[in-house]
Amino acid sequence: MNSPSFSKKFVYNNPTMAHDHNHEESQIHKDAKKGEKRAGGGMLPEMNPRQQFIGNLIYALVIFAVIVSLYSYISTEQSQKPAEVSLSELATLVSSGNVNKIEVDGADLHIETKSGEKKDARKENDSSLSETLKNYGVLPEDLTKANIVVKNPDGFTFWAINLLPIIIPLLFIILFFWMISRQVKGAGVQAFTFGQSKARMIDPDDTNQKVTFKDVAGVKEAKEELLEIVDFLKSPKKFLDIGARIPKGVILMGPPGSGKTMLARAVAGEAHVPFYHLSGSEFVEMFVGVGASRVRDLFKMAKKSAPSIIFVDEIDAVGRIRGSGVGGGNDEREQTLNQILVEMDGFEPTEKVVVMAATNRPDVLDPALLRPGRFDRRVTLDLPDLSDREEILKIHARKKPLGPDANLHVLAERTPGFSGADLYSLMNEGAILAAREARKEITQYDLIRSIEKVMLGPERKSHLLSKEEKRITAYHEVGHALVASVLPYADPVHKVSIISRGHAAGYTLTLPLEDRKMQTRKEFLDDIAKALGGYAAETLIFNDLTTGPSNDLQVASALARNMVTRWGMSDKIGPVALEDPSGKVLYGRGYGEKEYSEEVSAIVDSEVKRIVEEGLARAREVLDTHRKALDMIAEELVKTETIERDDFEKLLVANGIVPKKKTEEV
Repeated sequence: MNSPSFSKKFVYNNPTMAHDHNHEESQIHKDAKKGEKRAGGGMLPEMNPRQQFIGNLIYALVIFAVIVSLYSYISTEQSQKPAEVSLSELATLVSSGNVNKIEVDGADLHIETKSGEKKDARKENDSSLSETLKNYGVLPEDLTKANIVVKNPDGFTFWAINLLPIIIPLLFIILFFWMISRQVKGAGVQAFTFGQSKARMIDPDDTNQKVTFKDVAGVKEAKEELLEIVDFLKSPKKFLDIGARIPKGVILMGPPGSGKTMLARAVAGEAHVPFYHLSGSEFVEMFVGVGASRVRDLFKMAKKSAPSIIFVDEIDAVGRIRGSGVGGGNDEREQTLNQILVEMDGFEPTEKVVVMAATNRPDVLDPALLRPGRFDRRVTLDLPDLSDREEILKIHARKKPLGPDANLHVLAERTPGFSGADLYSLMNEGAILAAREARKEITQYDLIRSIEKVMLGPERKSHLLSKEEKRITAYHEVGHALVASVLPYADPVHKVSIISRGHAAGYTLTLPLEDRKMQTRKEFLDDIAKALGGYAAETLIFNDLTTGPSNDLQVASALARNMVTRWGMSDKIGPVALEDPSGKVLYGRGYGEKEYSEEVSAIVDSEVKRIVEEGLARAREVLDTHRKALDMIAEELVKTETIERDDFEKLLVANGIVPKKKTEEV
């Protein structure tokens, strides 16, 4: 069964009459905010090579200016050294007893007189100070009056002082050219690594990222299918000894958010092996051959660390049917797919590498990818049922402080059609609502509100309707609710509201009494009439129409077209499938190419129109018959703005309408 309505909630909303204008305005505000975020310092823009070169040049010039300043400062300090005297003047000072201290530093003499004045002198390199002064007539007793200190000269200091003026400019030139060449070198290295795989690896010993089957609720059959993969990765010898070959490829198929990626990580966690994961789009680049090179590199890495798991998410990005005529013979996507096919078919029986992939579009995959020997194990993941939803909610509630009134079973009942990702978002939104109101526990009221927030978006309290618009919206939503309550095969109403959420000025929440895997023609016809209840109410009460039913008309028309072209529910067309589930023609023959004649197309259009018009007539008949109930509930909705299930059913009973009940409730 391919019906998208199975176990699915119906929410009929009434967009505001200025819907298009508001949508454009909100988009402008979003773009403006994005611009402010870029300009406000969130993430710096990437610099092109020219900007990088200019930045490096400025950086080098700044360093050069600092070095020149330091060198000038040192030179100035040296230029302010004490006055230099000759040896004869020094001999006169020593003989007269005016010298307090003489410091001998190699051939340099630093003199300090009795008055504190400092002078410098130089002696001969090969003779001592005493010999030099004796030659100038200084008596030994006069020489003993002066304090003579001899400093042993350091060879490193001598050479450093003399060579630094040469070395520093040379180092600056080397640094300058290194900074300029680094950019060119980086471009060269990037060219060599362009074909390397971008896969991220999760180490089996990394406890922070480890996921096991205990962390994945529901999907019992899928976990049973994958247990033999885990067993093979743990003990491959048991299978190889008996001549068994484990499936080389496992493809996980299911709707978005059903837990495909989480289940693949759980297989790696259970088997305790390395997990290489990447998206199918990461193979494809603008240069032909890069994707194939990355595929080869990925499989080479996985074989080195075998046993291991390769996981390719959204494999339909590269695994689409070849020969569609898009991209020509050298299409990069097709080259990448060919390399994947070769690598998977080239496995040896003893190689312990399992390839897993995920997609929500298995119908567009190339047949060669799904043949035995490649992705020959197909695991289907469905949306969770009631018990699975409750288990998933328990997992997401592990680290959240729930209040005493929190009832996860009630939440599971009110969320048919929710995926695992939707349930995670539900629990997270409930925690955010509690934290926003500065509470330490998450109550049932927070979780109930979060259901509507996930489905429709946050409340738009600033979006106030005028008195007349509020009345029109109330009749519109009550039209949906009343038709759903009277028709025998429609889902019962759980809530009616005229509080704006998202693009909806009001909404009617209908939920099935129990989860179901298939839907009948009578149920589809009642759903179409229910979708057109708001349209019928507006024409009946106001003798006019607004833009409110635009979404309802889309829902009813799409449902009627699927009945005719996909499910064989039209007497004129009969049991013939004209379109695939995506709305395109079958077998991927080309975008927009029809497989049926213009005459059949005209019959399809007339049948769709007939089904929609019959649904509208049934909705009008219900509202005409129960006009009193329509007026009463609409007036109550204008006053309270929201009517929950219990209050709504009381209003139905007051007008002689019996509410729908579950079998156990009866």
